[in-house]
This record gives sequence, structure tokens and C-alpha cells, in this order.
Amino acid sequence: MHPEFRVIETNGVRLRCAMAGAGPLVVFVHGFPESWYSWRHQMGPVADAGFTACAIDVRGYGGSDKPHPVAAYDMETLTADVAGVIAALSPHEKAVLVGHDWGAPIVWNTALLHPDRVRAVGGLSVPYTGPPAMPMLDIFTEFFTKRGRFFYQVWFQAEGPAEAELEADVRGALRKFYYALSGDAPDGTWPVDKAHGDTLLHRLPDPDPFPAWLTKADEDYYVGEFTASGFRGPLNRYRNHQRDFDFLSRFKDRRIEQPALFIGGARDLVLKMFPGADLVALMKAQMPNLRVAEVLPGCGHWTQQERPAEVNALLLPWLKGL
Repeated sequence: MHPEFRVIETNGVRLRCAMAGAGPLVVFVHGFPESWYSWRHQMGPVADAGFTACAIDVRGYGGSDKPHPVAAYDMETLTADVAGVIAALSPHEKAVLVGHDWGAPIVWNTALLHPDRVRAVGGLSVPYTGPPAMPMLDIFTEFFTKRGRFFYQVWFQAEGPAEAELEADVRGALRKFYYALSGDAPDGTWPVDKAHGDTLLHRLPDPDPFPAWLTKADEDYYVGEFTASGFRGPLNRYRNHQRDFDFLSRFKDRRIEQPALFIGGARDLVLKMFPGADLVALMKAQMPNLRVAEVLPGCGHWTQQERPAEVNALLLPWLKGL
């Protein structure tokens, strides 16, 4: 599809928005390392169903502004960005939010913090289980780093090394990272025995050919975006765990009351971080109006790109039923 682009000024930055259709507003929020383009398979069907589809470039990405400070990417700021987009595009009506990967916590928390702007919320890959009991980085450090094990979010903390690794070969970095987290990658593609001190791309294969869900044209688009923008802004999101914890702890008694949807992938490494957990029960404790909760067999992390037909078959009835 060929969306129209608008630039929205909000919260001190300019955000590029891909737009299609007319009707009630649905805002899509991407994750790491992606762009508005990760919603290319959803925007047309959602627009055709009678909605305004808006997929943003999160600050730091693509055609949006890229502030330098780490603190410019905390959850308080990013949720205010999304609320500001809604206010600009739908000043008199609430909007529906749908997010994937980091976009999921962004939309979950926008619904929590700005209920006056959000009438329903959907998250892909990353479930919502409420504000954490301790900073997530502390959990990762205890479980991985202190045991000598690699964890990517710990590797991302120092400013500079992760940027240099990813920017040295943007195409290779994206191909390796996308593939390793996809449902097409055999078990063990992401080495579970990586040691603390290893880098993100260490021992990740570059598949040939790449799985069909990411075409050469798709790959070229992403490579062009990250070659132009770099990775500092995207990586800064991971450098705000303590700041996010301090802020979100103030809202630990709130729940997400809006109608909600969750779609995950059975082969998504994110969900493997909840071994044996009843995700629906965990989410319903924080989102009593969870109407859809599906885990797609064989699907990896890149939910809406790997399985667009299945995602749309769940998303569209949910939207129409609101």
C-alpha cells in the first residue's frame, strides 16, 4: 500500500505518521528495530474496514525527530508522544492503540496513563502484567549477568558499543537479528550459551535465502531507514529502565480498563521468558476487559509481519466489535 505521510508536532518533537483511510482513529506503534513500515499489512485492511489507520515512526526512528539525550526516550515521554498524536488527529474522540514489541508497552502504558485519549488497546508479542516490582534491568542483571550469561538489554546499556556494532553493517545486522527472533529460525539459532561480554550479533547466522515474510524490497526499506537514522534513538529506549520504574511505580494501583487484545507467537523468545505462566490470567488481573488473547502456532517475534493474515483475522473483528 502507499500511505500518505503527515508530520505531527507534539510533546516537543515532530513525528512522521503514515496515514490511510477515514473513520475512527487506530494508531499503530512499532518496536525495535522497525518503523511504521512494520504495519504495512495491517493499514490497508484497517482502512478498508472504515477506520483511519495511522502508523507512527516512534521518536528516534525514520522520519521522526531524534533527540540525543537518553532521558528523551523514557516511558513517560513516549506515552505523551502517542497521546499527543491522538489529540492532533482525533481531538474530540478517543482512539484505539495497537503496539508491537516496545510498541506494546508504549500503548499499554498510554492506555493506563491517558485513559481520556484511549478507548481500546492491543499489544503484540509483549503481554501486559502491570508495573514491575523492581527495575527490569535489575532482574536481567540478577538472572543473566551475575551468572556470566549474555542478555541483549544489558549489552545495550553502554552508549556507543551497540550502536557501532549495528551501524557497521546495517543490512547484515537487521537480517541476523530479524531471522534469529523469527518463527523460521530453528531452535538454538539464538545461542543460549552466549557469555556476558559477547555482542548482540556474535554467532547469529545470516540466512540465505531469508524467509519469505520479509522480501528484498522490505529489507531495502528498513536498511534505508536505519542507514539514515542510526540506532542511538532506538537503543536509548533500553537505557531508561530505572527511570521508567520510578515513574510507573506511582501508578501501580491502576488497571487498564479499556477493551484489550493480545496476540503472541508460540515461538517468540519473549513469551519463553514466562515459562509455565498462565498469561491470560496474569493479563486479566491487570486488564479485566481482555477480549482477545491468542498465541499463534509457529509464529516468532515479528508477529504482524510473519503472520499478517492471522493477525488481521483477529484484529479486524475486535476493532469492529468495539
